[in-house]
Amino acid sequence: MSAFSQAFDLATQAAADAPTIAIKDSIDIAGYPTTAASRALADAPPAPRHAQVVQRLLDAGWRITGKANMHELAFGMTGINDFSGTPVNPQDPMRIPGGSSSGSASAVGLGFVDAALGTDTGGSVRCPAACCGVIGLKPTFGRVSREGVAPRQTSLDCVGPFAREMNTVIDVMLAIDPSFQSGRARRDVTGIRVALPEVQADGEIRDAVATAVARSGLPSRAVRLESIQDAFTAGLAVINAETWRAFGHLVDSGKLGPDILARLIAAANTPGTELDAAERIRRDFTDELDRVLGDSDVLILPTMPSLPIKIEAARAGTSVIAMSSLIRPFNLSGHPALTFPVPIDGTSLRAGLQIVGRKGDDETVCAVAAYIEAMLARPAEGKS
Repeated sequence: MSAFSQAFDLATQAAADAPTIAIKDSIDIAGYPTTAASRALADAPPAPRHAQVVQRLLDAGWRITGKANMHELAFGMTGINDFSGTPVNPQDPMRIPGGSSSGSASAVGLGFVDAALGTDTGGSVRCPAACCGVIGLKPTFGRVSREGVAPRQTSLDCVGPFAREMNTVIDVMLAIDPSFQSGRARRDVTGIRVALPEVQADGEIRDAVATAVARSGLPSRAVRLESIQDAFTAGLAVINAETWRAFGHLVDSGKLGPDILARLIAAANTPGTELDAAERIRRDFTDELDRVLGDSDVLILPTMPSLPIKIEAARAGTSVIAMSSLIRPFNLSGHPALTFPVPIDGTSLRAGLQIVGRKGDDETVCAVAAYIEAMLARPAEGKS
């Protein structure tokens, strides 16, 4: 079961039928090493205490079934890991599971657990969730505690849940975020205003998202995000610099996978001028997004521009960086973003529909996703 890097059963006040959850191996669980699925950290000492999100889950009665596998050091989009194993994509075992929270998405999609926690620095919750056909939420930056989560310092990373149903996503958020409001997350959002950014994506992906929005009946309007491509590029510069600061010391260990070693060495050379420009773009894109959300309650767009590629193609060197072109910008800005699986005509595979909300309004993002979930569960017009 390569979805898990370590399997166990941890509970404090959980009932016999308590919901189960897996925890990404970049999040501390007391008594277990936090290895980030890397040979370079395989001998790490056991964590002395639980990460705050783990403690809150235990206090809320969740049963933790193990640590979820991941792309090494949370620094990759494919989820392929030759050290700890590559998790299975439940939609299609021939395709990449996505990264970096690959094991979290796989474990949920395969039904091993009710939910999982991952981390999202450049799409690392939403990418694998979309690849594996499950729900994944990146909360507003800073809203959910990162105490006990690697890397320790970041301006992008967020802890977020995976699940197969929105009700479970909301239950996890209620456990890990004391400020999360159940009533707002479960309210009726009929008539809420939706903005549809014009983005580059494959036709089958765009059609799947458009069909889901149409079936929801939510009023929508087209908008343009002029700086979304710049935000994507800026997000790459920031994650490179911050990951180098966190893990650059492992380059000389001789224990890193070749893909991570190459990426870290390249990240070491991120020019200061790129980081200065990235901060300007961060401000500009955040302002642009806030203006659009001033006239709309949420944005809806594809999570990824295309379906996940085959593992064989990824191993052959096919670039996957464009997978994060529509998700990474919202790490840079810090807005909450959720991916929800929607059907694609002519295939059993599902596309990711991404919902982005105002900063701090994670509840509305969840409420809109739950509403779309309910609308899609109804028979389509003209069908029984």
